[in-house]
Amino acid sequence: MSTVILEPWDHETFVAQLRAVGMTRYHHLHPFHQAMNRGALSPEQIRAWIVNRFYYQQHIPMKDAAILANCPLPEVRRLWLHRISDHDGEHEDEGGIAAWLKLAEASGLSREEVLSGRHVLPGVRFAVEAYVTFARQQPWPLAVASSLTELFSPDLMSERLAAFERYYTWISPEGLTYFRARLQQAPRDAAQALELTVRYCTTRQLQEGAVQALAFKCDVLWSMLDALQFAYGPLPGEPAQTAASTSAPTPAPQEGRL
Repeated sequence: MSTVILEPWDHETFVAQLRAVGMTRYHHLHPFHQAMNRGALSPEQIRAWIVNRFYYQQHIPMKDAAILANCPLPEVRRLWLHRISDHDGEHEDEGGIAAWLKLAEASGLSREEVLSGRHVLPGVRFAVEAYVTFARQQPWPLAVASSLTELFSPDLMSERLAAFERYYTWISPEGLTYFRARLQQAPRDAAQALELTVRYCTTRQLQEGAVQALAFKCDVLWSMLDALQFAYGPLPGEPAQTAASTSAPTPAPQEGRL
């Protein structure tokens, strides 16, 4: 039996397929995120999001290092390398991870409790580590494609910054440095990742794999918010969960719950 080989999508179709993922699956649609942007979260819920999201931020350089390790092309490695220093910084107390720690401290969390990881929910830990594993095990062009959630993040970041400045004024403005930096970094990174994805995903199989990789990354981000909503909900306007409303077992108390 002969195998049917599908023709690659043209540039416009491929990019449209990638963008369609964000329109339906990006985490800006999640109820937890929408509640945050309309100022409806409590200080406890905001701190829980900050400390759990930090676990994700910590692992972004590891994801990018995995892409570099798997990529045999020096010209691509040179393009991608800045992402590690963007997060880790060139020096102590620089970069995105340091900026996120400042956000945590501005919200009333101590640096020690954030770095300890004791508030990280199991669902968040599982999702983040699955993402790093994906980058380590998949072909590097697909791992690059998984980073394309940055296509949708500039608008999200500006909305998030506006929400924090308007509704969560108990967080000092100095703590919002990370969001401001990403307003410039995210469009640059998105354009770079899109160009690499289009250039190196040249078969229909790789193109479809890139779309699936981006969908997987959206699922990672969505799952993190699911874990937060389950542990720290209900959200405003959401009915409290009862034994009759969910078949999931009652979670064990988290160590050091915020």
